[in-house]
Amino acid sequence: MLKYIFKRIMGAIPLLIIISIICFGLIQLAPYDAVDAMTTPNMSEKTIELIKARYGLDQPAYMQYFYWIKGILSGEWGYSIVTHESISHNLSTRIPNTILLVVPAYILALILSIILGLFSGAKKGKLVDKIIDGYSSFGIAIPSFWLAMILVFIFGYSLNLFPILGMHTIGSEGSFPDLLSHIVLPCTVLTLSFLPELVRYVRSSTIGQLSEDYVMVQQAYGAGATSILFRHVLRNVLLPIITIVGMSLPMLVTGAVVTETVFGWPGIGTYFVTAIRGFDYPIVMAIMLLSSSLVIIGNLVSDILYSIVDPRIKGMGE
Repeated sequence: MLKYIFKRIMGAIPLLIIISIICFGLIQLAPYDAVDAMTTPNMSEKTIELIKARYGLDQPAYMQYFYWIKGILSGEWGYSIVTHESISHNLSTRIPNTILLVVPAYILALILSIILGLFSGAKKGKLVDKIIDGYSSFGIAIPSFWLAMILVFIFGYSLNLFPILGMHTIGSEGSFPDLLSHIVLPCTVLTLSFLPELVRYVRSSTIGQLSEDYVMVQQAYGAGATSILFRHVLRNVLLPIITIVGMSLPMLVTGAVVTETVFGWPGIGTYFVTAIRGFDYPIVMAIMLLSSSLVIIGNLVSDILYSIVDPRIKGMGE
């Protein structure tokens, strides 16, 4: 097992290096660079050169990349060229806010998807299956920002049941009920956004498991449909979900960019969008690298977890 895990980790390191080069290269190829965000047409060439020298932008691209990676490995992600604030500090304060919003929504969507997916797969072709599958198709087609605006209009504006902006009411920063009232609408939007694809995945997996030989054996022994579904099929359906859970790791950072922007939630999403609007390239590069790295790490975690619950995968890897 340790040999397999070590092998997977060693395989992930080159991918992380390639990801960092791609993130840095894409920013270098952008039509506007960091200098454009810090200068004005009225500045002299000497002033512009001083600004470049201050931020190391007068160095060759490979040297800029080296210093950037060196800072990241030492825990220093640089500074915003717009606000001059530490990116590491801002990320450390905003990532928990995003996790607070995304994790409950994803867990709730995962639980509901298992229930609805199992029920839909067990009733394949019947009315309840068509309703659930129709909802999944409809839910996948709905943009999250449109759903957010609808909920804001109905529950925030028309009925005035929930606040629609921010994480706290001014003066109530330490109040848990106030936080709960602010999180209801964005969490609902995220849950409804995550749910359709998860339901589709569980439904197709359930249908596949119900056609396996072990189900027919249980039926021959007189086991009831409910017993087969929850004692045998459910266990095998949950195995592939480990992969989904592992690959969902990047959502802890960038899974709610649109929703956070609509609701003004002080997380990574609003931070990222503000940085893009202000051409704040150090922040953009940091979030791109963090999100891309989490994809690789999430894939690595899902492979390791899958090898633990299913030793056959480990054997194939070796």
